[in-house]
Amino acid sequence: MANPNLMILYVANAPVSRAFYAQLLKREPLEETENFAMFALDSGLLFGLWASEKVQPPVTMTGSGTELVFSVGTDDEVETAHRDWAARGLTIAQAPVLMDFGYTFVALDPDGHRLRMFAAPAQGAEQ
Repeated sequence: MANPNLMILYVANAPVSRAFYAQLLKREPLEETENFAMFALDSGLLFGLWASEKVQPPVTMTGSGTELVFSVGTDDEVETAHRDWAARGLTIAQAPVLMDFGYTFVALDPDGHRLRMFAAPAQGAEQ
């Protein structure tokens, strides 16, 4: 059985999104064209950005229908990422908060896609 290895976000402006994610991910795309960019992530996942007006068959929705989730090891790393992303000008949709799955916050990319940073609770930790 095939396993998913590529996630694509549909974006309004591929060059703007490419620059945003190159800075956020601290890496350059593995490949790119005028309407598409693909990043190779450390996890092995390929992450693509495709200009929504070029997608076939046409798409009817962009932004906030999914979340790109970044996991870190500690609550302090969540706080550090929150300060960094806010300083970079990312819109913060949810300030850091403890939820049932861990400590988290949500920011938005230029198209309104949700970027969630979270740290799972330590084993045996009470919530």
